[in-house]
Amino acid sequence: MENFRRIEIHYVGNVQGVGFRFRARNIAQDFDLTGFVRNLDDGRVHLVAEGEKEDLISFLREIDQTMERYVRDKSVVWTKANNQFVTFDIRA
Repeated sequence: MENFRRIEIHYVGNVQGVGFRFRARNIAQDFDLTGFVRNLDDGRVHLVAEGEKEDLISFLREIDQTMERYVRDKSVVWTKANNQFVTFDIRA
């Protein structure tokens, strides 16, 4: 279970209104991750995901490749997973 991790990411840039949340959800489902993605009032996108470390790394890589033209900056924080999610959802 030591390989089970959590990431929390804030994406900055032109990340709202471009399908970011839907793409992130679809990619997360490909990797069997749980968590959520949502738009923030300040224009950023907030993403939290839990899963196997290798899957999270691959997930991040695919998000970066798919959405690179929209992302100006991001902050990623790795922590221990707490198993609070059942699926990966889009939140309002």
